[in-house]
Amino acid sequence: MSRFRQFVVPALCMLVALAILLGLGFWQIERLQWKEGLIARIGTRIHDVPVAVPPAAEWGAWSAAEDEYRPVRAEGRFLNDKTVYVTANAELRPKAGATLGYMVLTPLALADGGIVIVNRGFVPRELRDSLRLDAAANNDRATVTGLMRAPQEQGWFVPDDQPSRDAPGRGDWYTRDPVRIGASLGLDRVAPFLIDEELVEGGPPWPRGGLTVISFPNKHLEYALTWFGLAATLVAVFLIWALRQRRPQSP
Repeated sequence: MSRFRQFVVPALCMLVALAILLGLGFWQIERLQWKEGLIARIGTRIHDVPVAVPPAAEWGAWSAAEDEYRPVRAEGRFLNDKTVYVTANAELRPKAGATLGYMVLTPLALADGGIVIVNRGFVPRELRDSLRLDAAANNDRATVTGLMRAPQEQGWFVPDDQPSRDAPGRGDWYTRDPVRIGASLGLDRVAPFLIDEELVEGGPPWPRGGLTVISFPNKHLEYALTWFGLAATLVAVFLIWALRQRRPQSP
């Protein structure tokens, strides 16, 4: 009986750990199915015909899962004097490597009073100072076509944004967060999304639009196999231990 009891606690611990590992594995399988469905939906969504950007009254219902990467069209006037330059890099030519520079973000004032931050594209670092966005053209009407994007989240190794208090739009920016940018510029009713403007044929060379990278890390299958592998290893180790415990002990 004592030999039987010595297996109870280890066996219970093994079963609890096994249940956790299997649960994590099956959770990753569910995540894999969700991610594959998301990739398929967005792969279809980006080819839709552009629709009018949602009015400001509907921005509270905007959802990244349902609306990001949807082609839209917006009309308004650019507030060029409030342009923000966000540090970024871009691959301008296939296999040419990344070029360091900035994404040029300009508020677009809509007719209903709302503000949409438009990512007008990329400009290399050495060309930033020569880029001219005419502040006097703020009253000119503009039509923008592009993809709706969710705010960029700040990663672990991304520095904090440091907007300039003396010069709106200046300072050091590292994340494309429209609400934070709008607040630093003193703007109200800013959309919770950006628009990545498409490449304008025949337009100026910089900033260059149409550089949206559509890529989704999908390692859920690897994670699932890892958890299932750990579960199998746990069972194997327990069985080996149990078999050794059942062997007669040498005098």
